[in-house]
Amino acid sequence: MPDIKSLAKEVWPFVVEMRRDFHRHPEPSYHEFRTTDRIAEELDKMGIPYRRFEPTGLLGEIVGGKPGKCIALRADIDALSVKENTGLEYASENEGFMHACGHDTHAAMLLGAAKILSAVKDELCGTVKLMFQPAEELGSGAKTIIAQGALEGVDAAFGMHIFSQAPAGVVCMTPGVILPAADSYKLCVEGVTCHGAEPNRGVDATVAAAAIVMNLQTIASREFSPLEPVVVTVGSLHSGTRFNVVSNHAELEGTVRLFDEEMHRQIPGMMERIAKDTASAFRCTASLEYNLLCDMLVNEPEMTAIATGAIEKVVGAGNVAPFRRTMGGEDFSAYTHIIPCAFAGLGGGGEAPQHSDMFCIDETAMENGTATYAQVAWDYLNG
Repeated sequence: MPDIKSLAKEVWPFVVEMRRDFHRHPEPSYHEFRTTDRIAEELDKMGIPYRRFEPTGLLGEIVGGKPGKCIALRADIDALSVKENTGLEYASENEGFMHACGHDTHAAMLLGAAKILSAVKDELCGTVKLMFQPAEELGSGAKTIIAQGALEGVDAAFGMHIFSQAPAGVVCMTPGVILPAADSYKLCVEGVTCHGAEPNRGVDATVAAAAIVMNLQTIASREFSPLEPVVVTVGSLHSGTRFNVVSNHAELEGTVRLFDEEMHRQIPGMMERIAKDTASAFRCTASLEYNLLCDMLVNEPEMTAIATGAIEKVVGAGNVAPFRRTMGGEDFSAYTHIIPCAFAGLGGGGEAPQHSDMFCIDETAMENGTATYAQVAWDYLNG
């Protein structure tokens, strides 16, 4: 059995170099063209064959020297529309975009794991697929590459996400549902415009929209059990064109997060009822566009046990912690409803939270992350 932990230490400088390269050149979802090219360039150097997805992302393949199963390792590669304010020497050079969620580390660590697994492929019993996935931040990247055959012939999958505020060196794993369904919605409110000095002559969409914002909060407080976590967020509200004109149109956009399948089925109807009835009370009308983005992420017990055992070899049993539930969605969930999967949280040792313009991590954490990718693949195939 190869000493994967030692091999990860050897490739760590390469992982840091790749992470900083990706960090300097962040790209938004479905526009990760340079990122895809750089990954392809490195896989070419390693002699690892791959095929590209459309429009971005790619799938590498390491075929072991012995027959066996197939495991997919996934890293997402897209960045966020955030202006970086870290002051790092390798800060974003793409104005208005930043790797503020750590996807640069995921791509770099998977390349590091590819180096390790390629070096020991003659001993591998089976195949490792390297999924460099676009557009996780839109919640659709996983579905996009699944539709292009990413999971064909794959028996199981493993992924992870770095969390900046968790201690470096800690890896979190828990079986079962660990992350919620994450949806988006758009509400349109229609009224009648008039002069702002005579609001009685119109029907004010702004007032109705404001009331809808408040009433939507009763979904969490009055529609569902207080023991079941649910978040209904209105992220934006736009209404009106001038200071002295009553608005005839308002748009609300936001997100919904929850952990229960039955609640997930019920919530679009609840939102539509509340929006329409509230609008009607103000003589307006309302319409709802509801989008199912990510389902709940489910760690399959047997695959989670294999992954946990592999992680313990890398970081020690004392550094494996339960995965603390958050309300953040993850489109890795799409894989978990097709094949057995496990998803881990990697401690990043930073201070600023995900999606912050000050997001940063302790790069030594990537040594454990690289080893984790490789060890999970080895244990699944050769265990």
